[in-house]
Amino acid sequence: MTAAIANLGDRRRFERLVGALRTDLYRYALWLGRDPQLAEDVVQESMLRAWRSFDGLEDEAKARPWLVTIVRREFLRLREKQREDSMDPAVFADIADEVEEPMVGELRTAIMALEDNYREPLVLQVLMGHSTAEIADILGVTQGAILTRLHRAREKLKEALLADAAATEGRQ
Repeated sequence: MTAAIANLGDRRRFERLVGALRTDLYRYALWLGRDPQLAEDVVQESMLRAWRSFDGLEDEAKARPWLVTIVRREFLRLREKQREDSMDPAVFADIADEVEEPMVGELRTAIMALEDNYREPLVLQVLMGHSTAEIADILGVTQGAILTRLHRAREKLKEALLADAAATEGRQ
């Protein structure tokens, strides 16, 4: 009986922690894979893995980077399993849940066009609010490498958006 009550308490604590982050985890998985179905599968499997190792989470304040790491690893595992390129630009419109300005769509497209090693730290920082130290831990690289990737990602975004603006002006 006592074990059942403790398990129920753990379950509620898990649901409280994970429930608050589920949407962010889905968005992160969607940014990684560019496929809504894959993102759902990644988050679902990640939640199962997180529950199985929930006893190992000692500090609830670290739940977010812990879950992001699980999602990232699960994404890499599933991508390795599937090994198919399912990038569909029409999927990009599903990422946002609100009506957006045209510039936001251009920015989203430019972010999606970035190479994985630039897009992932940018998404973790800008969309998910992780610090560079947390991103370094999640990706298993140094903080200096993250700072370099973020700088290069922003430079590539700037170039892409300026080229897009110049092309738009040329058509007018």
